[in-house]
Amino acid sequence: MTRLERALSIADLRELARRRLPASVFEFIDGGAEDERTLADNRHALSRHRIVPRVLVDVANPQLATPIFGHTWAAPFVVSPMGSCVLGWPEADIAIARAATAHGIAYTLSTMSTTSIERMANAVQGRLWFQLYVLKDPSVNDKLVARAQAAGYEALVVTVDLPVGGKRERDLRNGISIPLRFKGKHLWEGITHPVWAWQMLRAGLPEFENVRGLMGEEGAGLTIAARVGQSLNASYQWSDLARLRDQWKGKLLVKGVQHPADAARMAEMGIDGIWVSNHGGRQLDGAIAAADAVPAIRAAIQGRATLIMDSGVRRGVDALTAKALGADAVGIGRAALLGACVGGEKGAHRAIEILIDELRRAMQLSGVNDFSTAQVELVGAGH
Repeated sequence: MTRLERALSIADLRELARRRLPASVFEFIDGGAEDERTLADNRHALSRHRIVPRVLVDVANPQLATPIFGHTWAAPFVVSPMGSCVLGWPEADIAIARAATAHGIAYTLSTMSTTSIERMANAVQGRLWFQLYVLKDPSVNDKLVARAQAAGYEALVVTVDLPVGGKRERDLRNGISIPLRFKGKHLWEGITHPVWAWQMLRAGLPEFENVRGLMGEEGAGLTIAARVGQSLNASYQWSDLARLRDQWKGKLLVKGVQHPADAARMAEMGIDGIWVSNHGGRQLDGAIAAADAVPAIRAAIQGRATLIMDSGVRRGVDALTAKALGADAVGIGRAALLGACVGGEKGAHRAIEILIDELRRAMQLSGVNDFSTAQVELVGAGH
């Protein structure tokens, strides 16, 4: 039995990734902003809820299929956008996207990916979404949107909770950056993690392919969070979102929504998907946990938009809890990446497989035979 087969949970994959990766890289993936209160509370918010199971239900063949935007997904998961995945495994973006495709779920490519829009579309024949970070230069944003449209991405996900980069103190202390600028500490980490170092050397130094040459070379030594933060548009407003709605011809989602009034206004203006997220606890430390924000947002949008939640999903049962709270599907980011950090495409496949198996089992034990129509009773926080 391989180490991937022995991994029974996302926590197991996290531990394997922690052992394999240099500490600075693992902390970049694993960490959050400032005191990491929101990072921790994302998990606590999900675990505070308890499902009240029903019995004497035929659950011999539970249906995980989920209708989203006119398509049927094999399971209610979508891979959340993540930048700089290549630090964990060469070509990690493509590896995770291929695993998502194999499981019949969508993959979201980040603006700050080290795989370009076009290269991903050529490498993966699956359901691809593109996530837009709003940069200061409107012409750059327009070019990114046009490229995603031309490459056939079925949905655009605009992230609005990033007017500035969060203060991720682990990264500041560790000096993680792209292009990589090695210090004595990083050299020692490479020596003590030879397999990782050899893979990185063979793959070559990564770049942000979608914005290559647009962020300036003078910032090469800045941390990832600070470097991205310097190029973000902190003046992006409702009128800009309305323009994007007119510009993009496919499904448009807004990611980083936490207030019900914002969600209601977005639904009214024709936004197709509301993505409830606090950026995995990597932005405002002290922000509401994503799961706690879902019920009020569900009530506010009144069925006018699809609701996706991410931040803190580590177990299959979390998807069932999120469904009970009002989400149509959940985003998985770190969970998929941790798998990829251990074994590339096979590792990402294992991570998604674990979550799907756990969800199927949770549905059976809860007396739920169809996820899309599930009526799950919860007790705990807010109940």
